[in-house]
Parts: sequence; C-alpha cells; structure tokens
Amino acid sequence: MAHGYISDKDAYLKRLRRIEGQVRGLQRMVENDTYCIDILTQVSAATKALQSVALGLLEDHLGHCVAGAVAASESGTGSQAEADAKIKEAADAIARLVRS
Repeated sequence: MAHGYISDKDAYLKRLRRIEGQVRGLQRMVENDTYCIDILTQVSAATKALQSVALGLLEDHLGHCVAGAVAASESGTGSQAEADAKIKEAADAIARLVRS
C-alpha cells in the first residue's frame, strides 16, 4: 500500500532539503559568533518550516491511511480494530505535535 504523502513526495523532499539548508546556516551562524537574537530568529523559522511539513504529513495520513481504514471497516473489507488502531495512531501523532 502506498503512503498518503506519495503524490506530494517531491514537494516534501524539496521542503526538507530547504530546511536542511536552514539548519546548516544556523551552524554557520554559531561558528561565526552571530548575534543571539538573529540565530533565534532563524531557529524559529526552521521550526515553523518543520511544523508545516509535519502538519502536511498528518493531513495526508488522515485523508489517506485513516480514511481508508475506516472505509474498509465500513465496507467489510477491513476490521474495526484496524480502523481504531489507525485513529489511535493519528491521535498519538497529534498529541506529539502539540507537545513539541
């Protein structure tokens, strides 16, 4: 079974590479003794970018994996236990994102 993000995989990879570049930039800023607030501003930007990726992946997971498990359960091709497990998995992921 394909993951829910598969149709946006290239966009996710592009965004993650951009974030990787931001983090490398942060390392250079520390190496170059950049002013603290300027570094913190860039940390905030990288954090927001990662949160955006996480929210997109969560949306894809809910729309594909969770919805698919629920539909399969309702049609009789999947079990209610599988659907419940997907819902719990999504709820746990949301809880982790909220705590971070």
